[in-house]
Amino acid sequence: MTQAVERVTEVAIQQPQAQVQGSTEHLLTFQEYLAYEGEPDVLYELFRGKLIPMPAPTLYHAKICEFLVYKLQRYFADQNLALVAKTTVGVRTEENSSRIPDAIVCPQSLWEQISDRPGAGVLDFAEKPILVVEIVSSNRRDDYVSKRYEYEIAEIPEYWIVDPQKKRVRVLANATNEEGYSWVDFSEDSSIVSEQFDQLDLSVQELLNPPVVEQLIKEEQAKIKTLEQEAETERQRADNERQRAEKLAQRLREMGINPEEID
Repeated sequence: MTQAVERVTEVAIQQPQAQVQGSTEHLLTFQEYLAYEGEPDVLYELFRGKLIPMPAPTLYHAKICEFLVYKLQRYFADQNLALVAKTTVGVRTEENSSRIPDAIVCPQSLWEQISDRPGAGVLDFAEKPILVVEIVSSNRRDDYVSKRYEYEIAEIPEYWIVDPQKKRVRVLANATNEEGYSWVDFSEDSSIVSEQFDQLDLSVQELLNPPVVEQLIKEEQAKIKTLEQEAETERQRADNERQRAEKLAQRLREMGINPEEID
């Protein structure tokens, strides 16, 4: 996950001298990575056995990510799709490599199956997401070349590269093609088109200038409250009409008139 304004550095794991003679570097296996506990509040990717600490995201970066996940979650709910959109979830890409995209989409059944699993939250080879998203900051080559290669080899069906600097979103798909991913670039005045989410309404401009998610949720709640009030008003109106009809029918019966015989 490319998240900051500085180059990513690799972290070499030091072994005790009693175990290693003449070398201080130890390449981690994938299983060791899952159990690794590093600095608090620091996320680590694994690239061919080497740990890569992930710098903290900028606020703008986090804002884009939060809004994208919000839009995807609302889309899945509206379309009744059994999918989840999540952040800070790892994806195993090679034997001893694991990346942490800015966002992933996977089946809800898979998420429920793995959510209580101990260790780092990483999707293994057989648990691949259907979409990964990277938001470009300074390490452009990582997102456009290195991670594209890894996600392609791992056969992730769809990969989005959100590029605030170039004001575009690149959608890469069909990883199993003979020539690998094909892609389409969507500029700021376009809406993102995804074969998997063909009813998704999301423009590049909106994604790159995201509103505050909390405000969107407040507006949603206000609309729900208004609809509930309107429904309650309509229910009361219907009840009042029913009561008036019942009273009228009772008066007619008292006058010896059968209300059911009145046209």
